[in-house]
Amino acid sequence: MDITKIKTLGDLKKSGYKSRTIKEEIRENLIGKIRSKENTFPGIIGYEETVIPDTERALLSRHNILFLGLRGQAKTRMARQMVDLLDEYIPVIEGSEINDDPFKPISKFAKDLVAQQGDNSPIGWVHRRERYGEKLATPDVSVADLIGDIDPIKAANLRLSFADEMVIHYGIIPRSNRSIFVINELPDLQARIQVALFNILQEGDIQIRGFKLRMPLDILFVFTANPEDYTNRGSIVTPLKDRIESQILTHYPKTIETSLEITEQEADVLEEQTKKINISDLVKRLIEQVAFEARNNEYVDKKSGVSARLTIAAYENAVSSAERRSIIHNEKHTQVWISDLVGIIPSITGKIELVYEGEQEGPYQVAVNLLEKAIRSQFVLYFPNPEAGKKKRATGKPGQQVKTEDENPYKAIIRWFDGGNHLDLLLDSNDANKFSSLYKVDGLHGFVKKYYPQSNDKENALLMEFVLHGLASYSLISKKMLDGKIEFKDLMGSMMNFGAMNFEDDLTEDDFK
Repeated sequence: MDITKIKTLGDLKKSGYKSRTIKEEIRENLIGKIRSKENTFPGIIGYEETVIPDTERALLSRHNILFLGLRGQAKTRMARQMVDLLDEYIPVIEGSEINDDPFKPISKFAKDLVAQQGDNSPIGWVHRRERYGEKLATPDVSVADLIGDIDPIKAANLRLSFADEMVIHYGIIPRSNRSIFVINELPDLQARIQVALFNILQEGDIQIRGFKLRMPLDILFVFTANPEDYTNRGSIVTPLKDRIESQILTHYPKTIETSLEITEQEADVLEEQTKKINISDLVKRLIEQVAFEARNNEYVDKKSGVSARLTIAAYENAVSSAERRSIIHNEKHTQVWISDLVGIIPSITGKIELVYEGEQEGPYQVAVNLLEKAIRSQFVLYFPNPEAGKKKRATGKPGQQVKTEDENPYKAIIRWFDGGNHLDLLLDSNDANKFSSLYKVDGLHGFVKKYYPQSNDKENALLMEFVLHGLASYSLISKKMLDGKIEFKDLMGSMMNFGAMNFEDDLTEDDFK
């Protein structure tokens, strides 16, 4: 039977329908999902052992919830997915502004209607997608916005006294009766507005302009907050925190693998880009590593956090950098090169909040440094640690002549640069030119093949480029980002040139007399 075909209160009674509070409804539906081994929060990655179990426990306890965590930790998304734990439809008194339960009406309108029409009272049905309210807390939010106020226009049109309850205009919270209601960034709500929530959370009664209404609103409240807000912009008043039964701490992905999965799921890459652009696992990991480096960087404000949106936007920009090259050169297929990661810098600069020292360094330079640190961190997972190669190992038995073995596997590559050679990789170069440039470096191809003998030509070339960037990150060769290109040179020559330039800058006319 299609229950939504029931149109009167009498028919609803005959159907045997039993109303439940929203917290009971969510609890029973959650129990069913857990028993059937369903994923209660699909698409939420990395919270399987932490946040999701805590949230399930809170919902089973019929608690209001505070998600406490830094930006970009899926707090609001968790709240929005709770809608899927609601019944598909619930009955309401037709015409009610606050979703009155036909069996337990609480508004004057609904009570009067049921008193007048009894079992003939008209019934409507509300889908679960309509049972969600959300408000971003800002300093200008008023009690009238949240709870309600007297509507003088309604009073005039209906010719009612201001003492009549029918002149009340309900705010967003009463209108979210029998729904999930979310307040994001709770500390940004002024303290006096937070106080107005006390009775709603605990006793269920509200006051509007002198009207003392006993309205036991049926709402699951979910609040979100950033710990930074407690010190910088505002705080959650203590009595309100006391009334929120469960506080759940969210967190960033704990591993690169989790972060990769999130980015893969969330990145908005077009199908035509996917067909045309190949992005290797290496490049994906470098992008994720940038976020991990940022979260531990001395120039980045740790209290503010580094959102997962950074890596998602960076991934999209990396693909678009390669796509732009392919369009310029009319290439049907290409890959994301390490040099294309210059294109992700705009995705970094806008998503990190810097401390004072970082502001002095500048957002662009901090972003470049984060990219270099990411390359350095990932490099040793693919190739020998260049730091270890700087040492020499002595072998031989006591009393015998000692043989010294040079452990630096990068010696041939570094020697090529030390011989006065340099390599310019143009950012907008086509793949063929990139290949030919990389193969000019003596020992580079052989070195990559030694460690990755099964890799194909494109993988080889990408790894060859990665080796150059890695050696530069360990200060074994020099790397400069110039307009439209990346220049690799020997380290000592670059340092001497830099010193000579500074020396020439210091010379005066008197020095030549």
